[in-house]
Parts: sequence; structure tokens; C-alpha cells
Amino acid sequence: MTETLQAPPRTAGAPESSGPTTKSILLVFAGLMVTMLLASLDQTIFSTALPTIVGELDGVDHMIWVTTAYILASTIMLPVYGKLGDLIGRKGLFVAAIGLFIVGSIVGGLSGNMTELITGRAIQGLGGGGLMILSQAIIADVVPARQRGKYMGIMGGVFALSSVAGPLLGGFFTDGIGWRWAFWMNVPLGILAIASAVFFLRLPKGAPRKPRIDGLGMALLAIASTCLVLVTTWGGNTYDWNSPQIVGLIVGLAISGTAFVFVERGAAEPIMPLHLFRQPNFVLTTLAGLITGIAMFGALAYLPTYLQMVTGADATQAGFLMIPMMAGLLVTSILTGQLVSRTGRYKVFPIVGTVIVAGALALMSTMTATMPVWIICVYLAIMGIGLGMSMQILILIVQNTFSIREVGTATASNNYFRQIGASLGASIVGSLFVANLTDLMGSRLPAGSAGATGSTNSLTPAAVKNLPTAIHDVIVGAYNDALTPIFLIMVPLVLVAAVLLLFVKEKPLATTIERDTTAVSLETDGATRVQLDHDDAARSDDDGPQEPRGTGTRKVDVPA
Repeated sequence: MTETLQAPPRTAGAPESSGPTTKSILLVFAGLMVTMLLASLDQTIFSTALPTIVGELDGVDHMIWVTTAYILASTIMLPVYGKLGDLIGRKGLFVAAIGLFIVGSIVGGLSGNMTELITGRAIQGLGGGGLMILSQAIIADVVPARQRGKYMGIMGGVFALSSVAGPLLGGFFTDGIGWRWAFWMNVPLGILAIASAVFFLRLPKGAPRKPRIDGLGMALLAIASTCLVLVTTWGGNTYDWNSPQIVGLIVGLAISGTAFVFVERGAAEPIMPLHLFRQPNFVLTTLAGLITGIAMFGALAYLPTYLQMVTGADATQAGFLMIPMMAGLLVTSILTGQLVSRTGRYKVFPIVGTVIVAGALALMSTMTATMPVWIICVYLAIMGIGLGMSMQILILIVQNTFSIREVGTATASNNYFRQIGASLGASIVGSLFVANLTDLMGSRLPAGSAGATGSTNSLTPAAVKNLPTAIHDVIVGAYNDALTPIFLIMVPLVLVAAVLLLFVKEKPLATTIERDTTAVSLETDGATRVQLDHDDAARSDDDGPQEPRGTGTRKVDVPA
């Protein structure tokens, strides 16, 4: 016979339908802000301290790895945290990621050479990869997409604020109690973040699922990511492009990348599901995010060094000079988020923001060693305005495309490619910058000046400032001419991102959070078990978000 089985309707008091209160959301948000502060401070605090650190540890030629090691490690871990968060829950992972970050900070604080310093940064990255991505996914757990814009705008503002505080603290520590405090400060801040997570995070529980970990996919993705970053870091700098090392890495990238795609096609719970790439909005925003990562981190990684070497600013002053960029990012990020939540319209903001970033890079390519500092600050402010209009909105578009059961995976996959862009930006700009600087200093320094300058690996801003005027001017000019042309190269690439975003389909932002209901089981005559289970996975179609269903009806055949 055939029966029509109807799942119990959701009532006003049902746990799965009663959303979190405003107070509980604010408590969750407070905990996330502490963690965002921790993660974003660490990305910027070394920018002003780096020239002094590598000079003291005699490792200017390894300077790129202080940044790249963190970015590479965090990039590899992004999809891991995203997928595991969807499978087993985010709170435990969140606390574990913060703990790992603290361990890396201790290793870095105790480092006595560049190898130990880079190791500490890599461990920090292994934990840091979970801080940002889990924070973004947790917001999606408790706030509907329509209201999420204002929260994510504030998160972007916290990033901007800490990006100001980071260089300032880095400069303060370097000029005062010592650069190692850039590591030590993470320990109490990390403990505070763990306490906030333990006491404040109260996340809704979805339908239980037995996790099936895609270990092979994770390993292949890590290999491919490492090969890609090493190619861009070493190619044309440490090794020739046709050297066995670079050719081997390219072959390794091709093999591991191809194998990864085949593994993901057959995995039960793929770390990066291929069906994500069937959504045009995901593909377009991911490509735009990758390009934004290249431009942003390619510029941010070396601007503080440029400001110290070229303008003569000390580490603290260089931190202050970064304030215009971060102020622009802070203001536009918050305002854009508020406008999106009020109007539900979002497509125009990342398009306009990306065009502004391209214009800022074009202006920055005209900087000279004699340019007034206030003009440089204006250029930086323009870039911050553009970044603030685009960064958080791209993540919101991705989250609005997929169901809550995949929001961590989708957000992590999008962030993975943006971090790949960040890694490529820092690596490519760093490689070009170091290669250009070496060539320019080799050709411009007068013969016999090696005794006055010492090894270029040991040059610090203070040392350059005390050099004879003729040699000082040559070095300052070399630093300027080695970096500014690279900004111009990035302009066409950023404009491509703006064109891609024109094709984003502006779907309505969801006003509720769809969740899986608890499975309902029916046993007939002790022989047949039928499971009714409401799933929101079908939400990721081209017609935009669907409203959650209060009841569900399904026809099933039950033997008489």
C-alpha cells in the first residue's frame, strides 16, 4: 500500500526553528572579534619590523619566506578547516586553531636564526588558516545573509583597524622593547581568544553526520599548493626558470593538481567539491578574489619596507604612514556592509571597489624617492577605499549561493584561492623586487663601496640612514625603482577582475537561515524503516535562495 507520511511541522518552540537572540549573536560576535584581531594583527605586525629582524638575523635574502611561510601554511589549511567545520562542527576546531597559533608564536619568539623564525611563522600559519575562515563561517551559522553584510563589514573594519595597530605595534616593539614581542603578545591575546570561544560561542547543532575525511584530497592539495608557491618564489631568483628544480616543481604541480581533480570526483566528502565550480557566481567571485589577493598582498607585504628605506621613516613612523590605507578600508567596509543589509543590493560595490584599486596601483607606480609623503598617503587611502568596498562582499556573495551545510566548505574554497593570490602576490612581487634591487644596486653602487655598505643582506633602515650621502641616495633610489614598476604591471590584472564581476548575477539575499531538520524515522511491521529528512542542499541553484520549508511531505511505498 502507499501512505503519505508528513514530517512534524516546526513549532514556535522547536529548537531547530528558534533562532539565536540578538544578545547571543552579539556574544558570539564579540568572541569572533577577538580572534579576528589576533589573526589580522599577525598578518601586519611584522611589516614594519621585518627590515630590522632580517638585518639582525643576517637574512635579507630570506626575507620573503617570513611572509610566504605563513601564507603558504594558512592557505593549505583553509579548505581543511572549512570542510571539517561542516562535518564535525566549528567550535572545537576554532579553539584548536587558536592553540596552534599560540605554539607558533612561542617558537617565533624564541628563534635565534632565520630557520627558526620561518618555522615559527609556518606553525602560526597552520593555526591562522582556521581563525579567519572559521570566524566567517560561524557568522553564517547565526546570521541570515540579508543581515550578514553589516556584521561582515564590521569584521572587515576590525581587519583594517588591526592592520593599523599591527604596523604601529611592530614599529613600537622594534624601536623599543624588541621585535620578539611581536610574537610574545600573541600568547595572552590567544588565551583571551580561547576563553571567548569557550564561554561565548553557542552554535546551533545541525543534523548529525558521520564524518568521512578526504585525506588523499587534502594531501594532494597541500602538495599542489606548495609546488605553486615554490615555483613563484624560486623561479628566476634562487633558480633559473629552466633549472631542474623549477621544472620539477612545475611537473609536480601538474601531476598533483590533476590527481586532485580525479580524487575529488570520487570522494564521498571532497575537501573542495567540484560542483561548487558549476555555480557562475562562485567562479566569478573566486577569480576576482584571487586577483585581489595578488594586488593587496603584493603591495602590503613590501610597502612598509619601502616607506622606511625611501622616506627615511623609522619603524613606528612607517606604521603611522599606513593609517590612510587602513582608514579608507575601515570606513568603506562598514558603510558598504550597512548599505547591503539595508537595501539587499550588493553587485555594484565590488565592481567599483576593484576599479578604484586599479587606479590606486597606477598612482603608486608613479611614486619617487623625492615625492612628498602626504601624496603617498593619499594614494594609499585610495587603495584602502577600493579594498573596503570589495573584500567582504565577495565572501557574502559566495555564502549566499550555497546552503548552510556547505557554507564552511564554500567560504574556505573561495578564501583558498584568494590566499593563493596572496601567496602569489607576495612571492612574485618579492621575487621581482629582490631581483630588481640586486641588479640596480650592483649596477649603481660605485666601485669600492662594499666596505661602507657591508653585505646587502645586513642592510637595515638605520644602517642606510647613516651611510655617506652618495651611497645613501643610490640605495634609496634602487629601492624605489625596484618596487614601483611592479605596481603598474598589476593594473591590467585588477581591471580583469572588475570585468569578471560585471557578470555576477545579483540573487536575493536570504532573510532566514535554512537548516537540516532532525531525521524522522518510521518503522512498519518491524521490517521497513523510512527516513524523512529535510535538506536545504538543493538551495544552491541559479534561481537564488529558497525560503525554508516549515513542513515536508513525501510519498513512500510501504509493504502491506
